[in-house]
Amino acid sequence: MSGVESVEHDVVIVGSGIAGLRAAVEIKRVYGEKVSVGVISKVQLMRSHSVAAEGGTAAVLYREEGDSFSLHAWDTVKGSDFLADQDVVWLMVKLAPEEMRLLEHWGIPWSRRPDGRIAQRAFGGHSFNRALYAADKTGFYEMQTLYNKLLEYDGWERYDEWFVTNINIEEGEFRGLYALNPRDGNIYLFKAKAAIIATGGAGRIYNFTTYSHSVTGDGLAMAFRAGLPLKDMEFVQFHPTGLVPSGILISEAARGEGGYLLNSKGERFMARYAPQRMELAPRDIVSRAMMTEIMEGRGFKDPVSGLEYVLLDLRHLGEDKINEKLPAIREIALKHAGIDPVEEPIPVRPVAHYTMGGIHTDTYYRALDVEGRWIKGLFVAGEAAAASIHGANRLGSNSTTECLVSGRIAGMLAAEYALRVKEARGPSRERSLAEEDWVYKLVRRESGTPSYQIRRELQETMDTRFYVFREGDSMRGGALKIIKLREAMRREGYVEDKSRVYNTDLILAIETLNMLDVALVVTKSAIARTESRGAHYRFDYPRRDDSSWLKHTLAIRYGEDDVSLSYEPVRITTWKPTERKY
Repeated sequence: MSGVESVEHDVVIVGSGIAGLRAAVEIKRVYGEKVSVGVISKVQLMRSHSVAAEGGTAAVLYREEGDSFSLHAWDTVKGSDFLADQDVVWLMVKLAPEEMRLLEHWGIPWSRRPDGRIAQRAFGGHSFNRALYAADKTGFYEMQTLYNKLLEYDGWERYDEWFVTNINIEEGEFRGLYALNPRDGNIYLFKAKAAIIATGGAGRIYNFTTYSHSVTGDGLAMAFRAGLPLKDMEFVQFHPTGLVPSGILISEAARGEGGYLLNSKGERFMARYAPQRMELAPRDIVSRAMMTEIMEGRGFKDPVSGLEYVLLDLRHLGEDKINEKLPAIREIALKHAGIDPVEEPIPVRPVAHYTMGGIHTDTYYRALDVEGRWIKGLFVAGEAAAASIHGANRLGSNSTTECLVSGRIAGMLAAEYALRVKEARGPSRERSLAEEDWVYKLVRRESGTPSYQIRRELQETMDTRFYVFREGDSMRGGALKIIKLREAMRREGYVEDKSRVYNTDLILAIETLNMLDVALVVTKSAIARTESRGAHYRFDYPRRDDSSWLKHTLAIRYGEDDVSLSYEPVRITTWKPTERKY
């Protein structure tokens, strides 16, 4: 391999959130040292964005009390606005309880009922209280539990703060990936028999977002550049309660525990939009209701940021319940807004929160090409995957469930595949550093436009033109803007820091390129879907159109600057689409 040092493992996992750690645990607990594992994380391993998950993880635990697999599956399919593939929904809900019990055995501190059994709380769109929780720090505790379990095993290596730049696919097979080591500034080839992409979503293409700054769609962009289809990327979830003005998540647990949404007239306005479920309607419905109140003049305005908002009122819950069930929410409100929710309502507005789409996979999280053929050796897990559980709208607390289930499945299948393959295969032809020159070209450029400036313009475009409500002409204008920003970034994107070691300016520039690729897919997919479904609501096409659009969008790279769209039908095994009422 000319000019590129290589690292070799049987299985390499890109991403160290809940999905990535669960995949690593599954490989080690089943196959031990028979399968060597490398875990690559762009941040310190326990700083992955999964630690920010707050409210809960959905699973059917107490069927004797009235919950059931069919009820969980139905809630998920209905919540998805019937764009979920029903076979994979069934798989998730049936495996979820075992995942919860495994975490229990591995030491997670689930919150408890008075009788000692695991507690579950209400979440929007669920017809049963099935969200298991650990106060309001569920993701943090799940991450810690998985990491502690992984430490019991040998035969795995961690690559903290390494940045994967590209994956290599040849003849329908995974052939290694490239990663930048910031400690020496060099790019390395990771050769592996199998790989799992678990890099999360792309929420940082928005400015007002709950996502950590590290969530820049890297895995999605790498797959797109490698010629793999991204599925259903027009569906971006806006969580109803982002703290104003920062966008920090105020967990749905706050409403699950009984919080109210109030407008400037003091009304619980959800009675007008979802009279049966009120604040616990699905997130797309609550977000649209909040924005309608704001647009019709019944909101408030932050004097500094200019953001308009409504109020989340927890005062009636009392200090003891808030301290027991929502301690992190109180801490966040105090530290980041100067508000004690025991005494004052919290200012909130819808905030970019989850990427429903992702890399096209089958039911078992095997990466597929546009023809539906498996890319041998390549798997996807967690939010980066589009196995199509969430469809057009994810129900709260189903995300961490899918992370656990998909991590388990992808880990098991990747290990089984690796054991069948004789050796890890890199690229079939010699590849030099010159072919990764796009990374170093950014550093060598002597002048240009800083990446942070281009990133800011991208985020402003997404915030204004691809938010809760959308419209065709506005989106087309936004797409043209993003195309120009992509051209500018490639032509004149500038990295001021010229050093090789820990060049975070370079990392930010690569992330910005990734964000622009993902944003292009989001915009083109959204413009093409001429209906309103789930989180994708268009003023110019305000109705759901099952006759034309009960299908998944597949977007692949077309040349350097365009996207080619195709479609495949939704897999309906149990329930035909009906009108969504809450």
